[in-house]
This record gives sequence, structure tokens and C-alpha cells, in this order.
Amino acid sequence: MSILEMKVPSPGESITEVEIATWLVKDGDYVEKDQPIAEVDSDKATLELPAEQSGIITLKAEEGDVVQVGQVVCLIDMDAAKPQGDAAPAAEAPKKEEAPKAAEPAKEEAPKPAPAAPQSYATGSPSPAAKKILDEKGIDASQVSGSGRDGRISKTDAELAAVPAMGGSSLTATGSRSTTTTKLSVLRRKIAQRLVSVKNETAMLTTFNEVDMSEIFRLRKQYKEEFAQKHGVGLGFMSFFTKAVTRALQMYPDVNASIDGDFKVNYDFCDISIAVSGPKGLMVPVLRNAENMSFANVEGNIKDLAVKVRDGKITVDEMTGGTFTITNGGTFGSMMSTPIINPPQSAILGMHNIIQRPVAVDGQVVIRPMMYVAMSYDHRIIDGKESVGFLVAVKEGIDNPVEILLGGDERKGLGL
Repeated sequence: MSILEMKVPSPGESITEVEIATWLVKDGDYVEKDQPIAEVDSDKATLELPAEQSGIITLKAEEGDVVQVGQVVCLIDMDAAKPQGDAAPAAEAPKKEEAPKAAEPAKEEAPKPAPAAPQSYATGSPSPAAKKILDEKGIDASQVSGSGRDGRISKTDAELAAVPAMGGSSLTATGSRSTTTTKLSVLRRKIAQRLVSVKNETAMLTTFNEVDMSEIFRLRKQYKEEFAQKHGVGLGFMSFFTKAVTRALQMYPDVNASIDGDFKVNYDFCDISIAVSGPKGLMVPVLRNAENMSFANVEGNIKDLAVKVRDGKITVDEMTGGTFTITNGGTFGSMMSTPIINPPQSAILGMHNIIQRPVAVDGQVVIRPMMYVAMSYDHRIIDGKESVGFLVAVKEGIDNPVEILLGGDERKGLGL
């Protein structure tokens, strides 16, 4: 018998363990080579585990188990023959039909033991915690129905009975009070750990400004169809903000830096992490050398990465190495927030929702589509002057995109 031991492969550098999120096959199933057999969560992404050979699989780990890289998670019997057609299920069909008939007498007799429950000594007796509540509210235990084991009155039963006694409504007293406890995934636990460490280990501050989206609205309305026809992708807000950010990073290089012990590391490239919400939580795929991308390149790459996040196909390499992050809480309706830095980066830009607001323009009050923007930064290497100057540079690019981001020629700048 040839048995293959399948071990957890390394999803990426520095990752030592993963969690079995979902088995896509059952114990004893026949699997084909390269068939996805499981989804595993690392602290950075969800990855598929393909079968290394064809054969009958034996699972050696349960869903939710945290396993080390290199640990055996299943066995594959490579000598096992592939099952033929549906012969086995057809042979079992008569058994499935006969089983309910044989069980019918048992179903009729099953309720008979039920009347024995009220004779338990626990029936109608309050637990110590419940008794204390009933005594405090002056409620007779005989007036309360127990939902605990053998009819015992639980603390919850007493609390619900006390609501009408205090003048509450009967509707409130009969409301659900259930709770559900689920284990956090490895990814979510790692995110929580990283966020707490950022708050504890950085001197994080946030500066705010507002941008006028009028010109971007005009450009999108005027060129969206032509842009989509030529480039095969829509003209969105993210390309304008990405180009405005890369310009500002080149003007203020300390914002495009990180701390490594007692040293500051400056980058001569702009790898922009774009926060994308997916089924497994918030992911931050990276646009490499975004400073050299056209508007169409930015939109196309963001679309491709967002699809990978949605489908769980994003890789660890596609989410590591960013130098600055952009997150858009406005898609969910956020008006203002203080985004948390994505380590080891030193700054992050938060976009928010767009609201028609009255603003003063040339001494006149006009209605404009306005957005608040927020930049959180690590004050250890970025001073207030640089942080404010950076955000003002972003504002200049958004307020006047034709001159600053498109080189004065909107059609040429958009690649039309």
C-alpha cells in the first residue's frame, strides 16, 4: 500500500502556523491530483490546499485546528481504486426506504417517558442565583416556569419574571437572550494583535482636511463611457487618490518611510496598499510602483486584486511590502474616522463619504460635493509640518486634478 503524507506547505516567509478553515472533502472520499481539498487561514490570507496525488483521503486534522507548517494533515492512499459510478448508493436505496417504517412504532412510544420529568425534585426549584432575584422582587417561585434541567428555575427565568414585576412590558420579558460564541480565525486574531501593537508601539496622530470632488465628478461624468470602452475598466475615485498620494509621497519622502530599530528606511518607490473588504475581513493588496502607473493601470490592477480578495485567491506576496495605505470607509457611509497605521508603514490615508455641503467659493456660498480626509501617521519619524503638508498636497491634487494630476490635458492624462 502506497500512502502519501500530505504536510502543510509554507504559505510565505515568517508564517509558521495555519488554521484549517474548511475541509472541501470528507474522510474516505476519493480525490484527484491537484483537486482543492481544504482552505487554510494564515495570519495574512486564506489559501487553498490542493491534493498532491489521487487516491482515498484520510483526514488527520479537524476544522478549526491550528497546525504547524510541515505538519501532516491528511493521508492519501494512492493504490485505492476510484469508485465506479453510483452503484453503491443504488444498493443502499432500499435500506433508506425501509428504515422509516421500522422506526414508526418507536416514534409513537417515545413521548411516554416525558411525564416523568415533573416528578423530579428540581422541578420548580430555583437555583441559588434565581432564588436571590425572586426574593428581592417578592416573586413566588410557583409562579415561574423553569427552563433549566428537570424544570429547575434558572437565573435567566428569574430575570425575565422580574421584568413585568418592575413595570416592564411582557414583550420585553419574552425576548430572546441567547448568545453565540465562535472562535476567531487565525487571520482575525493576527489582525487584532497587529492593531493593538500599533496603538502601543507608535506615536500615532491624525490630521484632517477636506477635498472638493467637483472636478473629479465632472471628469468621470464626461469621460466614463469613453474610458471604459478604451481601457475595459471603469474610471473610479481610487485612481485619482492613488495618483494624488504618489505625487505627495515624492514631495514628502519621510511619509514614505518606516522605522527599523534605530534606523529610518526611505523608499524611492511607492507601493500603495489598497484596503479591500472581503469575506474573510479587510485585506490590503499592494499596487507595486504605483507612481509609474497610468489611471487605467491603477483601475485595472485594483479591480483584479479586489476580485482575488472576493474569491479568496489573493496570495501573501500580493499583500506584503506596501509603503503607504489608502482605505475608503466612505463606501460604508463613514463621515469621519482616524484610520490605524498598517505596520511597518508610517502613515495611512482615510477617505470618507461624499456629502453635498455649502462652502464659500470666491465670497459666495455654493453647494459642492465634499469629502473629509484623514491621515494617521507615526510622529516618531513624521513631524507635523510634513504630515500637514502631505495632506494639503493630496487636497491640491483632488481639488484641481486637471492641472496637477493630468498635466493640463485631461484627455491625454486619462489615456484617451
